[in-house]
Amino acid sequence: MKGQPEVDVIVVGAGIIGAACAHALAGRGLRVQVLDDARGGATGAGMGHLVAMDDNPAELALSHYSIGLWRQIREQLPPACAYRNCGTLWLAADGAEMDLARVKQQTLAEHGVAGQLLDGQQLAALEPMLRQGLGGALKVPGDGILYAPATAHWLLSDNPLISRQAATVQGVAGDQVALDDGQVLHAPRVLLANGLGAQALVPALPLRPKKGHLLITDRYPQPLSHQLVELGYAASAHASDGTSVAFNVQPRPTGQLLIGSSRQFDTLDPEVDPTVLAPMLRRAVAYLPPLAQLNGIRAWTGFRAATPDGLPILGQHPQQPGLWLAVGHEGLGVTTAPGSARLLVDLILGERPAIDPRPYLPERFTDLRGDTR
Repeated sequence: MKGQPEVDVIVVGAGIIGAACAHALAGRGLRVQVLDDARGGATGAGMGHLVAMDDNPAELALSHYSIGLWRQIREQLPPACAYRNCGTLWLAADGAEMDLARVKQQTLAEHGVAGQLLDGQQLAALEPMLRQGLGGALKVPGDGILYAPATAHWLLSDNPLISRQAATVQGVAGDQVALDDGQVLHAPRVLLANGLGAQALVPALPLRPKKGHLLITDRYPQPLSHQLVELGYAASAHASDGTSVAFNVQPRPTGQLLIGSSRQFDTLDPEVDPTVLAPMLRRAVAYLPPLAQLNGIRAWTGFRAATPDGLPILGQHPQQPGLWLAVGHEGLGVTTAPGSARLLVDLILGERPAIDPRPYLPERFTDLRGDTR
């Protein structure tokens, strides 16, 4: 189109993944145009945790790598990003779950993630709000939190090589993007990073929405100093069917407590569902009894884009040269944003990524390969 600015990459989506990709691309000298329809998505609805998850080796490799990249830029992040290296306490309900904590500690250690086992007394001394009688915890001091919407905004504002345009994308084909106003934009590379919205543009993407609920309290004198997660969280987070809840509470720098978490399939209804929110809050109060006396000021929902194997899709579309994908991060988009972005940029520039990219490549899915056998 006449007058269209020359760019090297068009990024579709201005959430934390699209912003991290644009930031990484511009950091290597590429001119980036970011398109976003301002409808919002998972970035504005999530918890903003930076947590090393070890459900499988590829998940741990990407999350650990990415948390290290967050640490490298944390001094540059403005106060609005609310970065805090608060660490995570993985809570064991009893002695049997302490066995799970020991296994988790060993798994993390094998990948360079430090963790410290705490007995019940040590845990109670660290977080006295917790109910008495817990078996202990695994403390992972390298984990953290940040405010993802402000961080995405900063990532997109930090480099003059990034331009932004409010636009609704109706279609993509290789290196071209069709907008709803009839414009067709071209760039040597197009990168889809718009979460569940990518499926409307590439129907073969194996993405499935997972609805989640969150609730935030009023402001109080800081009652917690660590993110608290029950050891059963991973089983809930990676459930593939039904509805599940797990205990996850995050202290915000404002003095508020952010309470999760839930997973709900087979619905696109954005309304808060009391039949999900209520058991989620009961589980939270069971671990943190004083929560029952705090005021909850807002509850909301969001939708995570989940893949069948729980790993993001990162790489070039096998059948559409020039079309790159960064989708399917489910509940780890904030954690893995800079790692996903760095891996993609390395692939785009033909360089060797710091971690093995094969577990995340699009061609692992038959529908994207176009196989008919």
